[in-house]
Amino acid sequence: MAVAAAVKLRADATRNRERIIVAAREALLEHGTDAPLDEIAKRAGVGNATVYRHFADRQELSLQVALSVMDRITQRAEEALAQEPDAFDALRRFVHEAADERVGALCPMLSTGFGKGDPRLEEGRIRLEHAIEELMAAGRRSGRLRTDIDVGDVMVAVSQLTRPLPGKHCGSMERFIRRHLQLFVDGLEAPARSELPGDSATFEDLRQCR
Repeated sequence: MAVAAAVKLRADATRNRERIIVAAREALLEHGTDAPLDEIAKRAGVGNATVYRHFADRQELSLQVALSVMDRITQRAEEALAQEPDAFDALRRFVHEAADERVGALCPMLSTGFGKGDPRLEEGRIRLEHAIEELMAAGRRSGRLRTDIDVGDVMVAVSQLTRPLPGKHCGSMERFIRRHLQLFVDGLEAPARSELPGDSATFEDLRQCR
């Protein structure tokens, strides 16, 4: 009985941790890195003490949100490439699924000093970069993806399109996201309909913006 009770406690703790991360992701999108911890706890359905029991401080919670989002987006890219018979259709699927994961929650990663030097964040970045680069390389080989874009172009667009607009009455933004994502993906397809200004954006370019 004691073993069963311990297993149940660990399972409950894991669920609480996951709920907190999901709630923090949504709060970070709405309020930025200053999202009140009280609000996060309320959304997760736990007490403030439970939040502090799992995460030492706001920085650690934000880091765990970034790691969680990166991991899920990486999985989306890998699955799309493995499951879709057409590489460009895989990219299209990934863009929409990355939006479902609220990739805009990764924006705190670009803030000055966020997670700097943390090996967990670097490992997650490398895996994410590799997965999306593989997806786009397959799209180029198929001849359907225009050649003058890079990973950073895709991630910037998806991040911006999935961030809520300012103001209290923009809750209906969700219904517009799919339309604008589709417009964006259509613009990725070869042959290119126009010449893009400047150079393509890479992950390295995004890192230099921190």
